Formats: sequence, C-alpha cells, structure tokens
Amino acid sequence: VQLQASGGGLVQAGGSLRLSCAASGRTFSSPVMGWFRQAPGKERAFVAAITWSGGNTYYADSVKGRFTISRDNAKNTVYLQMNSLKPEDTAVYYCAAGRLPVTSPKLYDYWGQGTLVTVSS
Repeated sequence: VQLQASGGGLVQAGGSLRLSCAASGRTFSSPVMGWFRQAPGKERAFVAAITWSGGNTYYADSVKGRFTISRDNAKNTVYLQMNSLKPEDTAVYYCAAGRLPVTSPKLYDYWGQGTLVTVSS
C-alpha cells in the first residue's frame, strides 16, 4: 500500500484546512485508514480513523467536534477536514493504513510522507 498525503499549510487560528490521503496498491489488506500528528519534540499521536467499509469513524478527544474524517472509496482517498484550528494543532500530519481502528501508531502497517500544518495565533 502506498499513501500520498497532501493539503497542509499555514493558517490562522480559527481557520480551516482539508488534508487528503490518496491510497494505492493492496488497499483491501488495510481496512482502516488513520490520521496521526507529530509536533516537535512530541510522540506521534492518534487524531482520527475510518474504516473503508461502513465508514465507521474514531476521534481523539482533542479534535472531537472540530475535525471530520471521511473517505471516497471510488477515489481511494481519505480526507481530514480540520475546522476551528488552534495553535496546538500545529504538527506534521501523517496518514496511515492498518487492520484495526486503534490509536497506537505501532499497529499501522503503512505510512504516508507527512504534511505540515502550521496554525498561527
């Protein structure tokens, strides 16, 4: 499975961004897509996950109500709509593919290259 993340950038606090993650290859072997983020000096942290089949969604408490994960099965693409962004959301955002909707990055098998989101105050 190959993953290509895009959509990061610089935005002011309160603004919005939409990240995209295009998947290719043996995507059927990885029924779950997740987004993680890693801020400087911090560990990689779970943000959200979605199942390709059924579209079940899971969120970290810190982003509930502000971020929305969705998928387009026809395009093999997963999105992360981020609203009401805060400076503490600043991080490199990674998409990942795995077999279970878990929060541990160690249990995801494939990773995209990361896209930087910077939220200014």
